[in-house]
Amino acid sequence: MRRQRGRFFCPNRSQGGNTVTGRATRRSWFIWFAAVTVYLLAVFHRTSFGVAGLQAADRFGVGAAALGTFTVLQVGVYASMQIPTGVLVDRYGPRRVLTAAVFFLGLGQILLAIADSYPLGLLARGVVGFGDALTFVSIMRLIAAHFPGRQYALLAALTGAIGYVGNLAATVPLGLLLDGPGWTPTFLAVGLVTALYSAVVALRVKDNPPGEPEPVRERVHPKLLGRQVADAWRTPGTRLGFWVHFSTMFAPNVLTMLWGVPFLVQGQGFPKGTASSLLIVFVFGSMLGGPVIGGLIGRRPSLRMPLVGGYIGGAAVMWAILLGWSGTTPIAVLVPAFAFLSLGGPASMIGFALARDYNPLSRVGTATGVVNVGGFVATTISALAVGVLLEWTGGEFRLALLSVIAVLAFGTFRMLVWWRRTRAALFEAEARGERIPVQIRRRRWDAEAPLPVSS
Repeated sequence: MRRQRGRFFCPNRSQGGNTVTGRATRRSWFIWFAAVTVYLLAVFHRTSFGVAGLQAADRFGVGAAALGTFTVLQVGVYASMQIPTGVLVDRYGPRRVLTAAVFFLGLGQILLAIADSYPLGLLARGVVGFGDALTFVSIMRLIAAHFPGRQYALLAALTGAIGYVGNLAATVPLGLLLDGPGWTPTFLAVGLVTALYSAVVALRVKDNPPGEPEPVRERVHPKLLGRQVADAWRTPGTRLGFWVHFSTMFAPNVLTMLWGVPFLVQGQGFPKGTASSLLIVFVFGSMLGGPVIGGLIGRRPSLRMPLVGGYIGGAAVMWAILLGWSGTTPIAVLVPAFAFLSLGGPASMIGFALARDYNPLSRVGTATGVVNVGGFVATTISALAVGVLLEWTGGEFRLALLSVIAVLAFGTFRMLVWWRRTRAALFEAEARGERIPVQIRRRRWDAEAPLPVSS
């Protein structure tokens, strides 16, 4: 929905891109596959420190808090670039932005390969974070242009699932390479391959479906860009998507990107190989859960928020078990707990479906960037808090990981606030006879009058 002359309305999803015919062409699928390969590479580079973290600590001679700074910097760059990325995608098109993304991903890993000091290592991870930041929003904008609206949630989930193949490669295979050829040859090789793939993206990816002319993208005044971001942020559905993303995806990120292996090795006493293998549970859980959740909410959008609520409630139970277990947590407990927590990635895709439903196509890139900030802000806060608490408590992982529960509780509270406000806006629009994306029934907790959207 967007504000227009004091009213809310939902854009017609049968218009724009290839959604007029309701079918995606074979060429659109090829374009998506070429683009989603970039996301696979991005997730690989993003999560590589989950296995390389202990070697990085030895290579750069740093402790837990300084090691956490690598992830905080990388994710901080990612989060801070999401809104600018959305604006860039809407202004210059996803192909150009995605080409730049894969080039910077490769450059960052090449820098990391030759880094022999802590500051240079931080710079390298910052460059990786910059390239990573340009990736996902670009792909979501391509999906919005090339595929019908009913397939958006499914394609978003499939994108996430394929991305987790990169996460899989960043577990045991990367660990074996780091133990074999070593740090410099491994990161140099993957960096060069990634940078060279930018040529494939530039040649094969197209912004629009076949037969449609390239849109004329006139230069936009910065004030108008700011207004576009503000319009996306003021939209209740966008804000709800932000807090959904904030609350669901950060905990799996904290474990797979940095603290999973140290928690299992130093906190639980498992061998490094076993710890790396246990993280694969996150990969397969996300790969299998993503298409299931995406297909389900594509057919029944009314299930989006109940699924989010069910995941958050279950995640709270899983964390209570993991942190409350006395002694070493058995593998028979860790595997199902990790499998459930891994569904946070697929559940976070619901935030992007909300951004698409409540914004016009011309603003979907910006709104998607706004939503994508949520989970990575939460990841940054939580990863840094875990590292600081580990320093303060002398390596007590159970105490340090309580920060995850605190962030989860805060995000859930804000999500509930914006869920209620979004429902109020929907009832207001429905009363005016406007088209709304989801049919809902009024409940006892719903407001009788529209709620403010300024906080």
